[in-house]
Amino acid sequence: MIDKSKIDEIVSSYKKPAIATICSHSSLQIFHGARQEGIKSIGICLKGKERMYDAFPLAKPDEFIFVNSYSDLPASELVARNAIIVPHGSFVEYMGEKLDDFPVPVLGNRHSLMWERSREKMFDWIYKAGLRTPKVFLDPRQIDRPVIVKFPGAKGGAGYIVVNSYEEYREKVGERKAMVQEFMTGVRAYPHYFYTPLGKKGYPASNGSLELLGVDRRIESNADEIGRALHSGAHVPMGFTVVANEPMVLRESLLPEYLDIGKRVAEAADKLFGGIPGPFCVETIISDKMEVFTFEISARIVAGTNIFGNGSPYSVYTDGNPLSMGRRIAMEINRAAKAKKLDEIVY
Repeated sequence: MIDKSKIDEIVSSYKKPAIATICSHSSLQIFHGARQEGIKSIGICLKGKERMYDAFPLAKPDEFIFVNSYSDLPASELVARNAIIVPHGSFVEYMGEKLDDFPVPVLGNRHSLMWERSREKMFDWIYKAGLRTPKVFLDPRQIDRPVIVKFPGAKGGAGYIVVNSYEEYREKVGERKAMVQEFMTGVRAYPHYFYTPLGKKGYPASNGSLELLGVDRRIESNADEIGRALHSGAHVPMGFTVVANEPMVLRESLLPEYLDIGKRVAEAADKLFGGIPGPFCVETIISDKMEVFTFEISARIVAGTNIFGNGSPYSVYTDGNPLSMGRRIAMEINRAAKAKKLDEIVY
């Protein structure tokens, strides 16, 4: 992992920071938010992919840097442009472990992305936060109920498998490395949090405050429509690849618990690896007994925030204005730059 002091040295030389990210995932929202806050935006793009942004001129980056591969980004070119990288799911997937030593300031704490990348570390984080979870089977020979098998990486649910026994696990998974987690039924809810160490407005957490900026539900390939196939007598495997997102408004009685979940995750991050400034998401399922179970953490902006390009039902209560996560990110970078505290929100 690149030393934090090296990143601090780089960002201290920035006259006016710019926002950069790979042209995928939630980039429209990130570029639009930068434009709203008067920050220059840089799109890292494969040749030809830039044409899509002509359809969305208010979310088009101010300039493009073209690359042959998203796994090989021009660090010196980005630093020369005073770039701060905003990581998202595609960025994390394409860069992989290269992100650990990437010599460009990244919004948030790149240690948190390493903890997200390892499902073992992620569950250490969840347990440290004291959250309720589905049962995890460390030994697949102990499978005694339906389980979901998850493979490493931020692939939007692609390749997940449901099995019902150790024999089925051996047949479908073999020797591949995977996490085996109890398959639970209930309502899936994905709250979008923003933690700031720079102010106290919002829900108190650690040395700063937490904001709830929205909640979504993911539409996963045929998992949400499989009832039709089963009813017709068709036998098809369940697929979990995320294809879209739907907005949710939680019943108000659940909000205290969800705020506490975000607070616990942020404070556990402080203890484990030095904090998680910026956006993150806690992936949950609500049982019919109104119990909330956490099954994953995404330590960066998630695609579900794209629903709220003009703000969520919650952001207006915190800020007084409807905020997208992209704009909230840009606001934080502006605030930190003016206070000469960029080193507190990047690594």
